[in-house]
Amino acid sequence: MAPPAQSQRSQSPSQPSGKSEVSDLKLQLRQLAGSRAPGVDDSKRELFKKVISYMTIGIDVSSLFGEMVMCSATSDIVLKKMCYLYVGNYAKVNPDLALLTINFLQRDCHDEDPMIRGLALRSLCSLRVANLVEYLVGPLGSGLKDSNSYVRVVAVIGVLKLYHISASTCVDADFPSTLKHLMLNDSDTQVVANCLSALQEIWSAEASTSEEASREREALISKPVIYYLLNRIKEFSEWAQCLVLELVTKYVPSESSEIFDIMNLLEDRLQHANGAVVLATVKVFLQLTLSMTDVHQQVYERIKAPLLTLVSSGSPEQSYAVLSHLHLLVMRAPYVFSSDYKHFYCQYNEPSYVKRLKLEMLTAVANESNTYEIVTELCEYAANVDIPIARESIRAVGKIALQQYDVNAIVDRLLQFLEMEKDYVTAEALVLVKDLLRKYPQWSHDCIAVVGNISSKNVQEPKAKAALIWMLGEYSQDMQDAPYILESLVENWDEEHSAEVRLHLLTAVMKCFFKRPPETQSALGAALAAGVADLHQDVHDRALFYYRILRYNVSVAERVVNPPKQAVSVFADTQSSEIKDRIFDEFNSLSVLYQKPSYMFTDKEHRGPLEFADELGNLSIGEAADNVVSSQRVEENDKDLLLTTAEKEETRGSSNNGTAYNVPYNSSTSVFASQTQVESAISNPTTAGHSQQASFGIDDLLGLGMPAVLDVPSPPQLKLNTKAALDPSTFQQKWRQLPVALSQELSLSPQAVAALTAPQALLRHMQSHSIHCIASGGQSPNFKFFFFAQKYEEPSNYLVECIINTSSAKAQVKIKADDQSTSQAFSTLFESALSKFGTP
Repeated sequence: MAPPAQSQRSQSPSQPSGKSEVSDLKLQLRQLAGSRAPGVDDSKRELFKKVISYMTIGIDVSSLFGEMVMCSATSDIVLKKMCYLYVGNYAKVNPDLALLTINFLQRDCHDEDPMIRGLALRSLCSLRVANLVEYLVGPLGSGLKDSNSYVRVVAVIGVLKLYHISASTCVDADFPSTLKHLMLNDSDTQVVANCLSALQEIWSAEASTSEEASREREALISKPVIYYLLNRIKEFSEWAQCLVLELVTKYVPSESSEIFDIMNLLEDRLQHANGAVVLATVKVFLQLTLSMTDVHQQVYERIKAPLLTLVSSGSPEQSYAVLSHLHLLVMRAPYVFSSDYKHFYCQYNEPSYVKRLKLEMLTAVANESNTYEIVTELCEYAANVDIPIARESIRAVGKIALQQYDVNAIVDRLLQFLEMEKDYVTAEALVLVKDLLRKYPQWSHDCIAVVGNISSKNVQEPKAKAALIWMLGEYSQDMQDAPYILESLVENWDEEHSAEVRLHLLTAVMKCFFKRPPETQSALGAALAAGVADLHQDVHDRALFYYRILRYNVSVAERVVNPPKQAVSVFADTQSSEIKDRIFDEFNSLSVLYQKPSYMFTDKEHRGPLEFADELGNLSIGEAADNVVSSQRVEENDKDLLLTTAEKEETRGSSNNGTAYNVPYNSSTSVFASQTQVESAISNPTTAGHSQQASFGIDDLLGLGMPAVLDVPSPPQLKLNTKAALDPSTFQQKWRQLPVALSQELSLSPQAVAALTAPQALLRHMQSHSIHCIASGGQSPNFKFFFFAQKYEEPSNYLVECIINTSSAKAQVKIKADDQSTSQAFSTLFESALSKFGTP
């Protein structure tokens, strides 16, 4: 009988073949546990390495727990480290096994070797088993008093770990007071830094429930503590220096001489080799001088050189981090950096994310003296093989043109882009030419001459096609083929997938119709018919609006759709000034890199305490009336989110609702009208809108015939749910997503002003009208409220932001609604409830 063939795949020597391998390891560890033979530690190391290796790749070696603990009775620090690693890994998932380690870890906490004492204490605190916290208090107390600084460093962090396992045990043992004493008296700066970090975390968490903790947290930024830490700043590690400098940014000096003393003390930190220390120092300088305008500008000049040096001397990742902070500063004070624009030129070997930031900074620093050089450099990037960067460079040229610097030369450059015969270059240039014409109508003759040579078939990107269509409608009187190009686009309506393009096409055809009616008549009829039948709600609504306004009065329609051209002086910014200020307040953090405040990208439980908008002063959120249920209150950390989203809504622009909307449409009817009927309507604008003949003319244009007059029933009266409930997170999400349905200013009666001495009075009053408060606060004369209400027996919410100024007796109200068709009815209810406030 032939022997069995050997397997083609041999077992790796580093992996156990099965339970027998683990059993062999267990037997070998047991044999070595009590051995004192020479070289036994080397044998243990090899076995420990195998165990750690198996554990790392996910093999269960928890059955070796007892043998590993027995073998740890050695003075070899390498064995100790591997054993502690093993113990810490399995103690988390098996608390019963963790109990076996307590004795030998406590014993090692009193070892003669300080390294072993520290390692044992760190491992003991890393077990993170709530049932074993009583065994941590004694070793931690001894560790905090240890003569060796390494043990004290570990013990301080151990206190913080204990706090997260059992906060009450940590506080009852009076560990925070011990840490405070160590922070102010320990000779080792790393111990001091760890104490500072731990105390900040502990007292910040305790401040919400303990007045004493709140006072202690404030004491951390007192003058004696700040000066003590600053005087030792050079002794700290780089991480500790950043920690101390971040604390200094929260300190408010009592007089200007203190500010200069602190800046003089930290002057040399700007030359530090570590970028984090430099950025932390920059933040201190900026925060200290915010109230001193002249000095603040000098600070910009002082910090410019260190930051530019960091950009050019570090890795791409460091360059990006520093550039992000420079970008923030450049946007706040571009004139300071205008002479250093060459530092922002792109290098061929830089990553795209660095180049993109530099392009934005070049755009910001452009002025009369450097525009030509900057635009010349940007035009070179337009031929870049990196298409996204080429696009960004073209946009940058357009932004500079909109800043009114050397417009003549820039317009010529943009028109040259249109002749480059690259699809993406043409697309970006078309969008920019459209914006230029909006701001500089006097350039229409030169621009239209070039744009007229571009075939609409060669423009595929929605934004570019929309820009081209806008120009065809706006300047159709100067473009001979404009009506026919628009007609061909209308004929291909069903092939156009972008709602934005279809919306622009509707408006362009309307404008062209008022300028060249005979040539555009058929295109208008087809466009309105296709628009009314469109499944996109916005397109359908706009087409229906155009149809109805044409039926009403052609002259009025022309004034609405095609008013006299007015140059646009300022374009909307993408971020509100408050958002930018909030990012500046979070300097030297991820907020700067993400270009958004921290509350926009952090979980609620990790958000730090945030401040309010300046116009409201110290507004306190969550001070609701006593009879408002707790679920309707907003936590302290959520207050800024609520205050900011309202202002964001103003710059976000109108929402584009893409909901499918089915419209009844008779496809068998003709969409074309006789030319004489349309000409008659236009030639007699006074009577056209009111005569039955004109109505038939416009109806016939769409092939809809004379509409029947229907009796529209009045809408039912809105009724609110008296027991409405809405949690803060849902409120925040809806507030971000929903557009503003109504915005109005209401007047308050003298009785209401007199009654509004504190937010609680108004909260109780509005709740009696089924309008509930989810956040409130402020102090006279400014108050801010966020209310919500719900439809009776329907899951439809109304959200309200109400800002009241008692000095002017005015209330600024913004309303958002799930069902916007009933927002006016709710507004009436809200106004009625508010008007009754203060009346007996």
